[in-house]
Amino acid sequence: MTEHSDLSANDARAQAFIRDGFLRIDNAFSRELADEARAILWRDTGCDPDDPSTWTRPVVRLGMYAQQPFVQAANTPLLHGAFDLLVGPGRWQPCRSMGTFPVRFPSAEDPGDAGWHIDVSFGLENPDFMTWRANIRSKGRALLMLFLFSDVGDDDAPTRIRAGSHADIARVLAPAGEEGLSLGELARNGFAESAGRPEVLATGAAGTVYLCHPFLVHSAQPHRGRHPRFMAQPPLLPAQPFSLESPVRCPVEEAIWRALNG
Repeated sequence: MTEHSDLSANDARAQAFIRDGFLRIDNAFSRELADEARAILWRDTGCDPDDPSTWTRPVVRLGMYAQQPFVQAANTPLLHGAFDLLVGPGRWQPCRSMGTFPVRFPSAEDPGDAGWHIDVSFGLENPDFMTWRANIRSKGRALLMLFLFSDVGDDDAPTRIRAGSHADIARVLAPAGEEGLSLGELARNGFAESAGRPEVLATGAAGTVYLCHPFLVHSAQPHRGRHPRFMAQPPLLPAQPFSLESPVRCPVEEAIWRALNG
């Protein structure tokens, strides 16, 4: 069997995603692709990889990347199989660019962006990101994805994930209907409804990808290690809206349905 069919046929992984809100894919893309992409990113940071004295900021934010190493990393057979498993064949759009890179450097300085949140998905035309919105059907986003382009250990500012928190957010969003809630409204209580969830760190070797439910609560953190962390967090865009009424639901939909009906 190919990697594609192995992953698509593994119901246990879909059930784990529905329960935990994320699926870790090891060796989702090659270390060679990670190395090629990281060389491009290092150039754009303006920092010298061999001279830590040039690493003067805790985080450097880089924009969209559509060069071949990034596009190839996002479109491996293993990842396409995982997208089919979690979202459904024909229900997602291939990634043609890699989203924002918050490159995190070892620093005692507060990065200033380490609050709990979800990645909201529509109303993005407003320059105030706190007005951006999410709704119960996850309009505009099929998955949140974390692509590790460097090795990330416990001290290397791994993203903090509240396992199972996607269910808490589904219950918060449901009464708001199609209009949904803004990030400011969702964050008003500091995401207290998910505070009791177990915390998982998104660690792994370069080439690891975490595929996350759009409602998963997560957070950045300061970098206490020695080597800069390179990670992208692009969305997987839907090819059609999610539905909670269909008797046949993909794992993203099923997780929402169970949160509301379990």
